[in-house]
Formats: sequence, structure tokens, C-alpha cells
Amino acid sequence: MSKKAELLKLIPEQGILPLYFNKDEETSVELLRSLYSAGIRAVEYTNRGEAALNNFKAMRKVVDSELEGMYLGIGTIKDGKMAQTFIDAGADYIICPGLVESVAEVADKHDLLWVPGCMTPSEIIKAETLGAKMVKLFPGNILGPGFMSAIKELFPNLLFMPTGGVELDKANIEGWFKSGVCAVGMGSKLVSKDVMENKKYAELIGSTKEALEIIKSLRN
Repeated sequence: MSKKAELLKLIPEQGILPLYFNKDEETSVELLRSLYSAGIRAVEYTNRGEAALNNFKAMRKVVDSELEGMYLGIGTIKDGKMAQTFIDAGADYIICPGLVESVAEVADKHDLLWVPGCMTPSEIIKAETLGAKMVKLFPGNILGPGFMSAIKELFPNLLFMPTGGVELDKANIEGWFKSGVCAVGMGSKLVSKDVMENKKYAELIGSTKEALEIIKSLRN
């Protein structure tokens, strides 16, 4: 099975995609270890600061040496050149805040999963035409589960994942899954500023396990 196929299976099975950025290398690595120990096997590190590339390289080394079965993706990729830079650094998949054709081209060249951010049916149609298999509904809190419910039948062959404002709350998560998403992206509501600044790794492990349990309960 290709890496792309594995991720298209793993992310929906996991049901949640944690995402974060921290300018400190050690903190970035420890957050990754904490998510792994909670049961996470796919993480999105976001390209949101000057330190992102060096931190990502350090995280890649830790994944390869310690975290068997972990897939490390890179998010906030806005052009093909940046996609290539992170692929060279070992990115397993690429996530964009919008629909970027140059990223699709680079990812396809390497047979890697790329997930475009979309907000309208027109963008989703274009993403599908470009070969996207999974779409990030962004920003999720603006669109809401009602949007997902309304468009789901138009795109029976696509997987959808809202990102932005998804709450660590059973009612919120349930609303999204009932609307037809395959997973939810969770950033600051899971890997919070408080957790990062005060290195509350045990708290992160607990809240991640809670999120996974909520998703599991919705599927039983």
C-alpha cells in the first residue's frame, strides 16, 4: 500500500488530526511524543514561523528513531516551492490553507497525499478535478456542520475534514461526524497555548485520549 493510501485509511480511522506549531524545537518534539503516547499516529506540524523547517527536521529524526508508525505532515503550505522544501525534509503529507495548484503538482510528483483547504463548492469541485481525495473545510467554525450536510451528497468520492474552531466537546464533535466528515482537525482547542507555554504534556495526553474516546463512542 502506498503512503498516500495508508494515510487515506489512517486519518479517518484516527478520526482526529492534531495540528500545532511552537517556535521552540524541544517543545515541538515533546508535544509530538505526547501525542504519540496518547495513541496518535498522524500529526500536522504547521509552517507558521521561521523555526518551522528546523523544528520539523528535528521532529522527523525523532519519528524515525523512536515513534514507529507515526506519519508527520506539514501544514500551512502555500506554494509548490515550500511544499518541495518540506518534502525534502521528510514530510509524509501536505496540507494547505487554500487550494494551491503548484502544491498539488509537487505532491503528485512524489505520490504524496495533499489536502487543500476549501470554503466553497466551486473550490471543492476544482480540488476534486485536480485529484484531491481529502478536503480540509476551512475555517470549520465559520462553515459549520450544516454546510457539510448540505454539500456531502454532491461529493460522494471525497473525504472531508473540518479544521479551525473544532471544540474538544462531545456535542461539537458529534455534530461534525453526523454531518459526514471523516475526521476533525484540532489545533489550539487541543494543543493549547497553556499546554505549550507551561509544558503540560500529561494534560495533553489526557485531553487527546479524551478526544479519541469521544470519537470512538460516536462510532459504536
